[in-house]
Amino acid sequence: MTGEGTGPLAGLRVLELGHFVAAPFCTRLLGDLGAEIVKIEPPGGDPVRQWGEQHNGSSLWWSVHGRNKLSVTLDLKKPEAIAAVLRIAAQCDAVVENFRPGQLDRLGLGAATLEAVRPGIVIARISGYGQDGPGRDRAAFGVIGEAVGGLRHLTNHAPGTTDLPPVRVGISIGDSISGLYAAFGVMAALWRRDAPGGDRRGREIDVALAESVLSMTEGLLPEYGALGLVRQPTGARIATAAPTSAYPTRDGGWMLIAANSEPLFARLCALMERPDLAADPRFRGNRARVANVEALDEAIGAWTRTLPTDALEARLVEADIPSTLAYTAAEIAADAQFRHRGMVREVEDPAHGPLLHPGIVPHLKDDPGAVRWAGRAPGADTDAVLSRLAGLKPDEIAALRAAGTLG
Repeated sequence: MTGEGTGPLAGLRVLELGHFVAAPFCTRLLGDLGAEIVKIEPPGGDPVRQWGEQHNGSSLWWSVHGRNKLSVTLDLKKPEAIAAVLRIAAQCDAVVENFRPGQLDRLGLGAATLEAVRPGIVIARISGYGQDGPGRDRAAFGVIGEAVGGLRHLTNHAPGTTDLPPVRVGISIGDSISGLYAAFGVMAALWRRDAPGGDRRGREIDVALAESVLSMTEGLLPEYGALGLVRQPTGARIATAAPTSAYPTRDGGWMLIAANSEPLFARLCALMERPDLAADPRFRGNRARVANVEALDEAIGAWTRTLPTDALEARLVEADIPSTLAYTAAEIAADAQFRHRGMVREVEDPAHGPLLHPGIVPHLKDDPGAVRWAGRAPGADTDAVLSRLAGLKPDEIAALRAAGTLG
């Protein structure tokens, strides 16, 4: 297996010195679009292989998290492993890493060393707080970045409704956003390097988990800076528009309804057979509806509770009102739109058999990339990569394995 793919990034080679979520998410995005990804893992594999549900002795999450990547296991505590990494890096366009700041330098894989073996190499660094500043050395995972960036506060229930801790989004969103920004940074740096008139210089990209989350918070800072306003969590609602919330159905479901424009609100009132709501001064215009959202949502919820989920959704769709059931994995897997666009697709995984995978985003119509293979076993490609990219002979590879360098 060579790792060469189809897609707009075919011909690009990226070395992943990543673990857990952020850097591997970045390289998965690049790999989905055709880049060759060489992932360096410790003996035994990335610790995230132990996360999530296990099937046939391996992680189902890894099937997606490690897809389209070549797995090379090396013990980076050994100088022979560092030498092998540098030989691989010499054949790569970019490196993506998410060690603590300074860790790669201590291992002998600092920017100057990488640049020496591969002039013009692009290095994307992902860390909790960034590569400099008073917080650079603080320990952090994605959940910490989500809290520092303001998201954990905003995703909670409305003030006064619960004493439970602030609610987590439910996925590693801080890590994934950071990985997305890192992928964007890699492509920006490569464009600056390789485009017509480019300077052929390498660059370092500095992505912080906390900053990545903060960048998604819309008007949070301007509102505070100008008005001293600290935005508060609103639970299922949107603080600036109504009605937009999740409403209960007769059979225990939740239907999201977003009818916050004037035409949509009028259609919703007609569908509910409540013309009095449309005429009520409390609900004329979005500002009035937001100010009186409790009464409005109570009236909408009283109506939605009279209908089973399927019937309610059918009526809302017929009325062309933005709405949906709050999907679980079961609804996602069965969704005709997702299936049509390949966002739910079947992938053959040697460790598990046929599995459902999420598809590739963004969709590039004429050159879409592909899921070429599912996440592979730790070290499945060690010998092939060391031979093809590092130029090691079979006896040299055997010697490294005997010394425990390859795991």
